[in-house]
Amino acid sequence: MSYSIGHDALNLIPRERMARVEYNDNWEIVRHVTGKDPRKDPDAGRQFNDWAKMDFCWVVNDGPVGWGKRGRVTDMGHAEYMEDGSDFRAPVASPFASSADVLAFDAVAEYGLTPMDELVAFYEAFHQETKRRNPEQVVTGGYYNTVVSGAIQIFGWDRLLEAAGDDPDTFGDKVLGSIFEQTMHHAKAWAQTSIEYYMCHDDMVWTSGAFMRPSFYRTYIFPRYKELWKMLHDAGKKVLYTADGLYDFFMDDIVEAGADGLIFEPCNDLEMIVNKYGQTHSLFGGVDCRVLTFKSIPEIEEEVRKKAALAMKCPGFFFGCGNHFPANIPLENALAYFKFLDKYCQRPG
Repeated sequence: MSYSIGHDALNLIPRERMARVEYNDNWEIVRHVTGKDPRKDPDAGRQFNDWAKMDFCWVVNDGPVGWGKRGRVTDMGHAEYMEDGSDFRAPVASPFASSADVLAFDAVAEYGLTPMDELVAFYEAFHQETKRRNPEQVVTGGYYNTVVSGAIQIFGWDRLLEAAGDDPDTFGDKVLGSIFEQTMHHAKAWAQTSIEYYMCHDDMVWTSGAFMRPSFYRTYIFPRYKELWKMLHDAGKKVLYTADGLYDFFMDDIVEAGADGLIFEPCNDLEMIVNKYGQTHSLFGGVDCRVLTFKSIPEIEEEVRKKAALAMKCPGFFFGCGNHFPANIPLENALAYFKFLDKYCQRPG
């Protein structure tokens, strides 16, 4: 049933309950629910997804060989986020010494293009295995480093911002253009697979909003989205768009470019998004993980109740914790949250 609920929500068909999604990084609740350690038992995650009535799995894959094994990338390090701190990495000096190095960069020359037949076969096999492991959920294909996210991984924030400030036209046209050429190559491979839904990820803003002028996005980023998504639509795929941070002021641009679904964090204006796009697009949003982590159980219930009341208006809403389900949510809060989803995410009648 979960797959059919997810599939119908993606096609704006309302069902007996609102569709659900979680981006779960909390191993404690998985162990509590399944009795299995998700680090050791690959079946633990599937069992948790079924218990939590999840209808959708957010999945992307950028190919068989990462950029870091093919050329230069910048490792900015990673803060301790997971329960055991295994994701911590200290930063490493960037291989790009100046904005001039960035402005001379060409992603195709640096990394090459994986042969198309190899990519198609790799992505199809990956998708089939992902579906096998998650038979009760809709699973996507897709690509992470679309335009801006690709630049972040390659250059790191310091060099990216310097280059974009020093010569925005060269950075936008030549440098981002070469990253987009990589993306289009991989998306054409995904388009030849059996996926129904393509996840386009691009962290193009910060929590405070755009970090480049709006005109830059409208000149060098959104037209590329439109080109990419037309190709995918022509191949019969629906396009779901994800960006971290505050981008609700760009949603008209994203919708005009052709996105079928919008995935966003709680810093965006949920009421505006529901009122403007709730009847025409699948939407993925919900509660703020900080409420689940730091507030009382009655406050969590009120948060779920209010957000679910807004979301209930939308036939294609996927309700969840909109900025991941982190390791430090107390177990009693997490369990209460899922109880409140059962209470407030049922459609009347």
